[in-house]
Amino acid sequence: VQLQASGGGLVQAGGSLRLSCAASGSVSRINVMGWYRQVPEKSRELVALITDAGTRYGDFVKGRFTISRDKAKNTAYLQMNSLKPEDTAVYYCNVDGFKDGDYSSFDSWGQGTLVTVSS
Repeated sequence: VQLQASGGGLVQAGGSLRLSCAASGSVSRINVMGWYRQVPEKSRELVALITDAGTRYGDFVKGRFTISRDKAKNTAYLQMNSLKPEDTAVYYCNVDGFKDGDYSSFDSWGQGTLVTVSS
């Protein structure tokens, strides 16, 4: 299963960006779609994730970001508003679920997309 992430870029503080993550390949069922972020010398941290049961956000989000998904397209979106310079990071999407055919599980990571917020 491959993930294609897009939507990163440079934005001024207070601005917005929308990230997309599309899963392709032999996907039978997706359990979780999520976004994580990482800055140099720090561990990767949860930004947001979505399941059939609902959503979960990192504490730092504080209502600024919204995760959603289009099940028919196996795509997750992360709408980020009121961006701050401290949101600057590489954002990675992560998807886990089950494959077609043998119904084996998968846990895939996207290539990362850079978000830079200028002050």
